[in-house]
Amino acid sequence: MAERQMQIGEVAERTGLSLRTIRHYEEVGLVTPSARSKGGFRLYTEADVERLMVIRRMKPLDFSLDEMRDLLEITDRIADSVDPPAAEERELLHARLDSYRQVADARCEKLRAQLVAAEDFAATLRRRMDAAR
Repeated sequence: MAERQMQIGEVAERTGLSLRTIRHYEEVGLVTPSARSKGGFRLYTEADVERLMVIRRMKPLDFSLDEMRDLLEITDRIADSVDPPAAEERELLHARLDSYRQVADARCEKLRAQLVAAEDFAATLRRRMDAAR
């Protein structure tokens, strides 16, 4: 059975990304539609949607387009079943992937600290409003 293909509008709805953003990600080489319709419309598979969701999750952590591209290339290479990486290359790829994980963990911790400060500020504002009533 053929894999289900979706047009860009459905993909945008499912990922929460705009059509423009999805097209931009194609232009910069982060994601490529799996196919085109006879009319030239982009067609995406579930794997394409998953890739876009990975990109979407990287955005709040301030990964650059180059970092996103590099990370996706690493994961693509690790998952390559047609020409799998040799043991030495696989080890290097995993080390690079782990360095991205460490960066992501550090950025998440920074965001958590920022959220605590923001929540504290909002609570201060609520207390001041209540006191002024």
